[in-house]
Amino acid sequence: MRALLQRVSQASVTVDGKVQNVIGKGLLIFLGVEPEDTEADANWLSSKIAKMRLFPDSEGVMNDSIMDAQGEFLVISQFTLHASVKKGNRPSYYKAARPSHAEPMYEHFMEQLWMDSGLVVKSGTFGADMKVALINDGPITIWMDSKNKE
Repeated sequence: MRALLQRVSQASVTVDGKVQNVIGKGLLIFLGVEPEDTEADANWLSSKIAKMRLFPDSEGVMNDSIMDAQGEFLVISQFTLHASVKKGNRPSYYKAARPSHAEPMYEHFMEQLWMDSGLVVKSGTFGADMKVALINDGPITIWMDSKNKE
């Protein structure tokens, strides 16, 4: 399972021309699922993200977690995080899970994130063509992979 985190001062997702969800200060999370991913992968990512110190403390140092900052989450499903660009110029997505596996994992991740943090978790629409707008704060962007826990 892969996650791309962006610390934002605001973010929104629009589906079919209608704003579906908006957050203020928080984390925008793009989440990609592989066929081998399990709830343990989602649980590890969720726990790390909830506790990760990405927000400034009273002295402006990144010492606070999203829970300390009382932020919000916006989680967007994104199978393209598993793109392979090894051959040719057209990305291949054979490493991305099919929706029948990916959607339940996406839902589990969001529920676990809420349980780990107690904070608002908003989302886009799984599998939809979404327009995501954000103001990256910092900029702070973190790449995480549950199969490569660096």
